[in-house]
Amino acid sequence: MKKIAIIFNGGTISMKVDERIKAAVPSLTGEEIMAMVTGIENYAKVESHNFSSLPSPHMTPKIMLNLSKFINALIDRDDIDGVVVTHGTDTLEETAYLVSLTINTQKSIVFTGAMRSSSELGYDGPSNLAASICTATAEESKGRGVLICFNGELNSATEVTKANSMALNAFKTPSFGPIGIVDNNKVIFYRNAMKEDYIPVEKIDKKVAIIKCAAGMDSDFLNYCIESGYDGIVIEALGRGNIPPKMVNGVQSAIKKGIIIVITSRCFEGRVFDSYGYEGGGKQLRDLGVILGENLPSQKARIKLLTLLCFNKDIRYIKHSFEKDRYK
Repeated sequence: MKKIAIIFNGGTISMKVDERIKAAVPSLTGEEIMAMVTGIENYAKVESHNFSSLPSPHMTPKIMLNLSKFINALIDRDDIDGVVVTHGTDTLEETAYLVSLTINTQKSIVFTGAMRSSSELGYDGPSNLAASICTATAEESKGRGVLICFNGELNSATEVTKANSMALNAFKTPSFGPIGIVDNNKVIFYRNAMKEDYIPVEKIDKKVAIIKCAAGMDSDFLNYCIESGYDGIVIEALGRGNIPPKMVNGVQSAIKKGIIIVITSRCFEGRVFDSYGYEGGGKQLRDLGVILGENLPSQKARIKLLTLLCFNKDIRYIKHSFEKDRYK
């Protein structure tokens, strides 16, 4: 029987309602959560570890990297066949993506959590945890990168995003759909996921901002980032990767200061491309030195740019990592 390490890391799965304030707060230990996952001993040996009890908005890139190192130490053990990590849903996709970039292993790593606290009817934590353990034990899960398991669906950390603030199947992969499912405790994969480069970063000590575009915006936020010493900026642009013309001067100033800018789209589906040559269009921006973020959402592009900057600040290396598949 395979041995799976469970890392408890806070989030709604560990919460219940405090009657004094009528709101959910961290309350349950890992042992209390595991006690609700009945019958799992027939599928795997489980070793529990408590990493934190943080709500996901309290996560930071530095904590994410510490968690990645914690996971890696367990993955390196010969007696551990896979790792399951619980996490709050608000920033789960960012943490899972950072882990996928910073760990190089064929063993299964599965993130899960809950959309409802243990005080609510239909508490989904135990079922998600059980399905995640089944996923981590499956031979078919090996070599597929970091996986996200919610509501019986499996998505890749590289592709997934939280698409709904309350639904049990809140995590979705735009355009492609899930890579697999867990049905009757059996894991079934439909396809492979996109692969990312391994970035063996040791520490997070850079600053990267996200600026979301809207009609008529100017360079005020870009100028603030320049003056505040940011190392990189992700611009969540319009459509195919275009910005209002009054933002162009800010982009030029940032690039002259050596600040790396990555463009993503505020659209839920599709990728950015240098299609338009007008002022603020993607072609002009790329000619200025902006990097196109392919189909990554801004929050993941920020995580990737952070890890790249902390590993190798060479703009050619960073550009290749983001755009390597663009003009093959």
